[in-house]
Amino acid sequence: MNRVILFNKPFGVLSQFTDKGTEGSPRPTLSGFIDEKGFYPAGRLDRDSEGLIVLTDNGALQARISHPKYKLAKTYWVQVEGTPDDAAINALRQGVTLKDGKTAPAKVSLIDTPAGLWDRDPPVRFRKSVPDAWLSITITEGRNRQVRRMTAHVGLPTLRLIRAQIGDWQLNAMRPGTWRFSSETGR
Repeated sequence: MNRVILFNKPFGVLSQFTDKGTEGSPRPTLSGFIDEKGFYPAGRLDRDSEGLIVLTDNGALQARISHPKYKLAKTYWVQVEGTPDDAAINALRQGVTLKDGKTAPAKVSLIDTPAGLWDRDPPVRFRKSVPDAWLSITITEGRNRQVRRMTAHVGLPTLRLIRAQIGDWQLNAMRPGTWRFSSETGR
């Protein structure tokens, strides 16, 4: 049986176990939260993004989760600056053309602030004169900073990005910095 860990990665944490950067002092990594040996992240989540990371001790499963050819759906809660209109949402749904080509169509909906959402440290910048909104965006690709680039392309810069689901695995009520074992099926 494949062993799977679900982790709610906090803002500012690298989605790897060691920091090979050259920025001076080491940055927080997965090793500060997960002490199980033999597990590796299936995919990446930017340092300035939060939310679900799936780790496994099985290389074949890791490939099925992270390799683009399997088109595993990933859902993000995205706080954007501005008010999304029908044109912006429809453009995201149809796919937008970025510097590295056109994105596949995304499932996009306007949502309320996610229930049980934790405060981010540091807080998201807030400007009284500029509204913000939350979107749920599901993609099947995994290009570098794709969701952020997609929302910027339609005039809605991303303020906060939280991955809520990968395939059947869901973040649910996990708090930042916590993890739990899960079965391969996401139960």
